[in-house]
Amino acid sequence: LSYNAMPVVIINWIPKACRTAAVRKEVAAAIIKAMTTTEAGKRAEITPDKVVIRFADSQDGFPLPAGWNHENTQ
Repeated sequence: LSYNAMPVVIINWIPKACRTAAVRKEVAAAIIKAMTTTEAGKRAEITPDKVVIRFADSQDGFPLPAGWNHENTQ
């Protein structure tokens, strides 16, 4: 078991009206903040540079977007 593994979060569903880059960026930033600034995140030593957020909604004809991380949610 490696404790250096990067947390990867997959968002499997987001309403069609919200599937924009701006909304995805805002959602990803909120998830990263929640995972890294809460007491549980701090105890687990989760840092923003180790978290990747992916949206898996290409099934509706939307292309699978790039992952979001601490560098592109600022």
